Amino acid sequence: MQVILLERVEKLGQMGDVVDVKPGYARNYLLPRHKALRATEENRQAFEARRVQLEADNLARREEAEKVSDDFDGLTVVLTRQASESAQLYGSVTKRDIADAVGEAGYTIQRDQVALDRPIKTVGLHPIRIRLHPEVFVTITANVARTQEEAEAQARGEIIGADADEDDADETGAAEVAEEAPAAEPPAEEQPAEEAPAGE
Repeated sequence: MQVILLERVEKLGQMGDVVDVKPGYARNYLLPRHKALRATEENRQAFEARRVQLEADNLARREEAEKVSDDFDGLTVVLTRQASESAQLYGSVTKRDIADAVGEAGYTIQRDQVALDRPIKTVGLHPIRIRLHPEVFVTITANVARTQEEAEAQARGEIIGADADEDDADETGAAEVAEEAPAAEPPAEEQPAEEAPAGE
């Protein structure tokens, strides 16, 4: 189906572009949200008649979004969830959860403004893109942790949970290897030349 875009749509085109999209995408998303019009001759003429006004409105909204984006710079939201020892969440963090957390931080966004390809399923710091306007994105951090204390430790850059256990195991393993090292044979370059295999 061909549609005329009424605003920039990521990975699709700019305002005024006529693009081919799947009928379901047009019917279920672009048309009901007033992001596009069916590309009929009548709609083309109507769009051209309104184009200057649409561009002016878009510019005003973009300038407003750019001002708000400064407030979002460096924003971190904390989401506490139950998780296993391996840092896997019992459940997941969704767009709605992120939007609610941003709301609790004092900013109002809709869940469809959260650019999250798939739900978050692990503890940790996750960068999240927020679409303030079709042309203005900001990145915030979702600090997903089991407790507030764990979230604070993650924010300080401390390794916690399963990662710490793995690191301890690695250090223990390294120590065991180091203890066994004297009994190991010397590297090949330290062996006398006459012991080298005959084809070298």
